[in-house]
Amino acid sequence: MIPVVHHPDYVAPAPAGSAYLWNKNGLVRDLLHAEGARIAWHAPEAMPPRWLEAVHDPDYVAEVLEARVPPHKTRRIGFPVTSAVARRSERVPGGTFLAARIAQAEGYAANSAGGSHHALADTGAGYCVFNDLAIAAVRLTEEGHAARVLIVDCDVHQGDGTAALTAGRSDIATYSIHAEKNFPVRKARSTLDIGLPDGTGDDAYLETLKSTLLPLVAQFDPDLVLYQAGVDPFADDRLGRLGLSGAGLVARDRWVAETMRRRGIPFASTLGGGYGSDAMEVAQRHATSILTLGATALGDACNCRNQGAFDAA
Repeated sequence: MIPVVHHPDYVAPAPAGSAYLWNKNGLVRDLLHAEGARIAWHAPEAMPPRWLEAVHDPDYVAEVLEARVPPHKTRRIGFPVTSAVARRSERVPGGTFLAARIAQAEGYAANSAGGSHHALADTGAGYCVFNDLAIAAVRLTEEGHAARVLIVDCDVHQGDGTAALTAGRSDIATYSIHAEKNFPVRKARSTLDIGLPDGTGDDAYLETLKSTLLPLVAQFDPDLVLYQAGVDPFADDRLGRLGLSGAGLVARDRWVAETMRRRGIPFASTLGGGYGSDAMEVAQRHATSILTLGATALGDACNCRNQGAFDAA
């Protein structure tokens, strides 16, 4: 069974004027529900405010949780933070944290939301409110659940917020492979950034991923990986520019899962970016990603460094 973390709060009503695909989380849930017994469902707690504030400015955390984000930050985020969006925003980081803890016991788990890698210390940005990747990584290391967390970001956009929020930490490393000319215009500095030209395509993308990520894994030696599995490198994605095919996305996810499995590194995935006018098509890309990762990572008995470490508390 593939462990998937989900909560009803993930499916928030679309705020007025938002271009974000608010229904895709519900569609991903429905597609995975159709897999029946292949999926083991887990419900997260909301991330406690003190862990949100360990990464984000306390004033910004209060603005979000009280649904009073000022207009200039609303513009950067891309949609208003309503009460429903606020509930979603504190629940999703809890989901990424829970997925990581489950992965430490079972080898792999997915959060059916998250990957909000543009959120910065005092504001959200690019459809991201709180940075669940940074929040989860900081909590995992500070509470002693992991000694070294590597965040692998394969979204088409650079993980600028994640890089900025974890900069200078020796226990968290960040890797981002993205379209160099895509959002954000001003890039942050990850531990390792790989900026690719538009239209890179399947073969060049996969070769670059392999040749750059493997040395970082060997050097940093993580005992846990958080994988931002954005499906927006797809050629027909509304915001993507890298020209990957559907088969290329599957090959990417299969290689990541095989690599972590061979090395005995548990990993948790987050949904990440995926955009288009056909919400079901986008949701199918995300569901395929989770199913590919789970089937590859959990095909046989896991030999994880943290086998048995999961503690729901």
